[in-house]
Amino acid sequence: MHVYSIPMRARFRGITKRTGLLLEGPAGWGEFCPFEEYDDEEAKAWLACAVEAAHDGWPAPVRDRIPVNCTVPVVGPERAHEIVTKSGCGTAKVKVAESTLAEDCARLEAVRDALGPNGFIRVDANMMWDVDTAVDAIRAMDKAAGGLQYVEQPCRTLDELATVRRKVNVPIAADESIRKADDPLKVAVSGAADIAVIKVAPLGGVRKALEVAEACGLPCVVSSALETSVGMAAGVALAAALPELDYACGLATLQLLDGDVTSAPLLPQDGFLPVLKTAPVPDRIAEFETGDRWWVERFERVLSR
Repeated sequence: MHVYSIPMRARFRGITKRTGLLLEGPAGWGEFCPFEEYDDEEAKAWLACAVEAAHDGWPAPVRDRIPVNCTVPVVGPERAHEIVTKSGCGTAKVKVAESTLAEDCARLEAVRDALGPNGFIRVDANMMWDVDTAVDAIRAMDKAAGGLQYVEQPCRTLDELATVRRKVNVPIAADESIRKADDPLKVAVSGAADIAVIKVAPLGGVRKALEVAEACGLPCVVSSALETSVGMAAGVALAAALPELDYACGLATLQLLDGDVTSAPLLPQDGFLPVLKTAPVPDRIAEFETGDRWWVERFERVLSR
């Protein structure tokens, strides 16, 4: 096992560094990196995902490459334009709701300029709006972006999502409503959302996430949880195994980290990521390894639950 700490290029999801643990098994490498505020019960699924990768491997893919979106954090318009232009992706996911509506709209206008008229823009509010705020913001952002592909998790509850969905003409995607549910296999999102965002680690691995995707009965977008390339490979494996994949996936987040644990990083080429049989070998782990025992102790606690 190896514990890593990698700085973020910009504050994202309130953090300035990404930390976690890599483990090796007979099938290859896995990554255990639940965010530090998550309790041991919530971290169990993340460990199951890491163990699946290291011990069992993944189901056979049905495609050999995955379309991906670039991710634009809460930055100014010039930086947003630069991120999208350099990404080579035809779809951009833009973080909103952590700055003013005017700032969000300016960021979206810059992203549209970088993508051109044929690109797709989606926004993620991370449950930060109430219903009225969401409706007003979505209408303004849809105009600023020249059309939004969808809005991800504008509000906290499924009832709120359903209300917003009835009041706007932009599709709604559910993320936290699925992966943070007591039983993701039973959460009914069909009336509250048009799209399901699924993340492999919080759902317990590729096989469990495939079950959740089938139970949702909605088109799915596979998204990352800010993993290194080791953990990202599991998300790619999930996207590769889905029977249908109608949207670009949120798996091009490695650029948000200031480094990676492997010399073969999962970076998009022309808007696509390759599908791998196993996770990349973390041959650069020594550059980011830390002696912090907290992660090892956390791993041992969660393993024993």
